[in-house]
Amino acid sequence: MRMFAIIAALMLALPMTPMALAAGTPESAGPPLDADYEAGTRAVGAKNWKLALEHFGRAVARDPKNADIHNYLGYAYRKSGSLDAAFRSYAEALRLDPKHKGAHEYVGEAYLMVNNLAKAEEHLAALDKICFFSCEEYRDLKKEIEAYKKRPAKN
Repeated sequence: MRMFAIIAALMLALPMTPMALAAGTPESAGPPLDADYEAGTRAVGAKNWKLALEHFGRAVARDPKNADIHNYLGYAYRKSGSLDAAFRSYAEALRLDPKHKGAHEYVGEAYLMVNNLAKAEEHLAALDKICFFSCEEYRDLKKEIEAYKKRPAKN
């Protein structure tokens, strides 16, 4: 019981930040974000996928090893209907950071869009291992998978 109280106290001491946008917040701490990244996140908030793609494209050209930018780029591609490009961006985000929670969630959602439930469930299982306790990305993908399973089968 005492160990539980210690863990609970430590968890309460961790800083809690609200979700900035539907596409998530950056996974890694680092230097201040560049102007294109910031403008891209604003474009995502406004659902202006074309503008988001332009800004994230420039940001990733300057910082190609940033998994967060690749994740956002994948998100904007997915939302704009360019699923092949989205899958490539998510794959790069996960290559750079195999534990990137946002990329696992969003690629799982993309797999549901192409009716690949098994791959979506693989990413849900990955999130289950990554998140020590349940995390928002796990809960969101689980909810999407459950909704997918309730849809009428496509012929």
